[in-house]
Amino acid sequence: MKTAFITGANKGIGFETARQLLQKGFRVFIGSRNLENGLKAVDKFKEEGLTDVEAIPLDVTDNQSIQGARAAIGKRIDALDVLINNAGINGGTAPYTVLEANSDEYLNALKTNIVGVANVTQAFMDLLRNAAVPRIVNVSTSVGSLSLQSNPEWPAYNFAKYGVYAISKAALNMYTVQLAYELRDTDFKVNAVCPGLTKTDFTFFNGGEVSVAANRVIKYALIDKDGPTGKFFSEETNPETGEIPW
Repeated sequence: MKTAFITGANKGIGFETARQLLQKGFRVFIGSRNLENGLKAVDKFKEEGLTDVEAIPLDVTDNQSIQGARAAIGKRIDALDVLINNAGINGGTAPYTVLEANSDEYLNALKTNIVGVANVTQAFMDLLRNAAVPRIVNVSTSVGSLSLQSNPEWPAYNFAKYGVYAISKAALNMYTVQLAYELRDTDFKVNAVCPGLTKTDFTFFNGGEVSVAANRVIKYALIDKDGPTGKFFSEETNPETGEIPW
C-alpha cells in the first residue's frame, strides 16, 4: 500500500486531496495544526468507509511540531511515497498591497508558505528516500508566477496581485526549482502545482469545485518515471499542457 502525507489537510483542497488518494487505495496521514479538527476530518472519512487515514498534529511554523509529526509517522511506516505540501496562509488582509503590508505579514507568510515547506520536506526526506518512486508536490498558485504577474495580457493581471501572498508563493516556486535540481539524479519527481481558484474558505468560497482542484494536485503525485520534474503547472491557466512559466 502506498502512503501519503498531506499538510493542512483537515479542510479544503487538502481534505479533498486526501479523500481522492484514499479512494485510490493510499494510506494517508493528514497534517492538522489543530488536532481536534484533524480528528473530525478522519471521522468524516470513516463515515464514507475510508479508513486508512490518520490525523497528525502539525504546525509547519514550529520545528518541534514538525519533528513530532516525523516521529509519529516514522513509527507507523518505513517509507513515504508522496509528500504534498499543502498548508499555507494568504499573508494578510485586504487590500493586499505591498505598499501597505507590514513586516509581520511578510514574515508570517514566508514562515508558513516557504520556510515551513522546506522544513517539512527536510524532516521527511529520509522516509521519502526509502520509497521506490517518491513524489513531492508543492501546492502553489499562478499568482506566484513572475511571468504572468508582469504580463498585462494575463486575464488575472489586474486583480490577482495579492502582494505578500504572491511573493511567498514565488519563493516557494524557486524552492521547487532548487529541490528538483538537487534531486535530479534520483527517482524523485518534484513539481509546483496551482490547483486553481477554488471554492474554499481560503477564497471566501469563490471559484471552481474542490474535487477538480484536488484532482489537479493528485495528477502530479501519481506521475510515472517518465513524468516531469522541476516544473510549474496550472491547468486552469493552461488547459492544453498544464505547464506555465515561472
